[in-house]
Amino acid sequence: MSAERADRTQTTVVIADDHTVVRQGLRMLIDNEDGLQVIAEAGTVPDAERMARAHRPSVLVLDLNMPGGSSLEAIPRLREHAADTAIVVLTMQDDPAFARQALQAGALGFVLKEAADEELLEAIKLAAAGDTYLNPRLGARLATTPAEPAGPPDDLSEREVEVLRLIALGHTNAEIASQLFLSTRTVETHRAHIQQKLRRTTRAELVRYALEHKLVDL
Repeated sequence: MSAERADRTQTTVVIADDHTVVRQGLRMLIDNEDGLQVIAEAGTVPDAERMARAHRPSVLVLDLNMPGGSSLEAIPRLREHAADTAIVVLTMQDDPAFARQALQAGALGFVLKEAADEELLEAIKLAAAGDTYLNPRLGARLATTPAEPAGPPDDLSEREVEVLRLIALGHTNAEIASQLFLSTRTVETHRAHIQQKLRRTTRAELVRYALEHKLVDL
């Protein structure tokens, strides 16, 4: 593993992959892009977690298959201990089930290595801004594969489902209150309950949940 001083005017990136040649290629690709800077590398899951905690990069590019444990299982820990770091998964695994698991665990991007040259930079920039990127081919397959379970499993009330749908469609708390004839304070309470039940706090995470459970069709 290696690290260097970060320029905080840049979107900072940590690369986690167990192949040195892959890391070198990714570093060259990322560092050649204006506004992006690789500040550290890691070759195992524990090193990736340590580097994310130590450097708090804007984005962690995380390989799914590395020594030292499960990268998928590490994503929630990374989200907890380096909450400001967005995670972009870069993998050879083209099974949509892995994409779903990674996004549900808290990753904001899922890029196939075969398409890294075309997609990784976009995924990093979107993730740094809090937006989601999914490989288009996998996204199409994911859309035709029902999520398990198919309905909301987290004990949401009918009113909470209504509020979640409107959140996912981009409405503000005040707009939701107007549409549902509620007070803004009541909508804020519903939103807090939704976030607690789903264990998701950002709008991007709530949108993913709503899409995965077919509560909205964007």
